[in-house]
Amino acid sequence: MVETTAPVSHRVATSPLVRVLRLFIAIMTPVLLVLISVRLVMTPAWLAFEYQRPGFPRDFYGFTTEDRLRYAPIALDYLLGDHDISLLGDLRFESGVPLYTARELEHMVDVRVVTQAAFFVLAVGLIAFGLAAAYLASRAATRPELGRALRDGSVITLSLIAAIVLSAVIAWDAFFTLFHNLFFAEGTWQFLYSDTLIRLFPEQFWFDSALLIGGLTLAGALALWLAGQRLLARRD
Repeated sequence: MVETTAPVSHRVATSPLVRVLRLFIAIMTPVLLVLISVRLVMTPAWLAFEYQRPGFPRDFYGFTTEDRLRYAPIALDYLLGDHDISLLGDLRFESGVPLYTARELEHMVDVRVVTQAAFFVLAVGLIAFGLAAAYLASRAATRPELGRALRDGSVITLSLIAAIVLSAVIAWDAFFTLFHNLFFAEGTWQFLYSDTLIRLFPEQFWFDSALLIGGLTLAGALALWLAGQRLLARRD
């Protein structure tokens, strides 16, 4: 009786470490693509495009496009930087009345916590993702596993984002409420139409931003799917 053993390349490709790395890449793909898309949207360029596009809702309480372009980037700077809340709290209307109410400032503090936690996950996740991908790409035996991981992650992303975008389009109000209740205490994120946060960022802004995030994520997923297919084709 002759005993046979699997080739070394096969043993390497099916090792527990390789399987874990493949699973990690597949799971992290949608997370990282969404967070990258969110970061791309959180830019002055998107604010300028959105505020100046035809059909964007005007502010019935007096903000001009120039006012929005002046104040919205400051809010963005607060969320992305290390400024104190006084960056927003010190802003005043010409009458001397504070631009933001106390509730709005409290909400912005909460938003900043969520935002910076998300981008910390993005930074750490990108490093771990890159190391995992580099390890799988470093050997011919494991390179196809990287291709499968990218392909699987892309399919997961495409499925999730398609479902989320469809839900947002069909039932925006329910989607918007659910999203906020996931990250913020109930009642802390709802404001009057006359409040500055609503005047700067009306519901249409969030709807358009959600669609852009979804579109960017889908584009990224498609690019990774093609990259995965290319790696698998090289094996053949």
